[in-house]
Amino acid sequence: MRKNDLEGGFHELVTDKGDVYRLSKCSVKAGARVKVEGNVESGGFGIHMSGPSIAVKSIEVLGS
Repeated sequence: MRKNDLEGGFHELVTDKGDVYRLSKCSVKAGARVKVEGNVESGGFGIHMSGPSIAVKSIEVLGS
């Protein structure tokens, strides 16, 4: 997880492979390792030009 301060701020999921996804709902602290369940949203657009968005169903914070 990381916090991006662009346009008021939002959370991004950065995968182990380096892919970046915006998260539609997230309250996890930056730097946490997480497991996210959700769907990549298709179509539409947002003001946060940082990659596709995931509609989050659940987030599990993994141990360090």
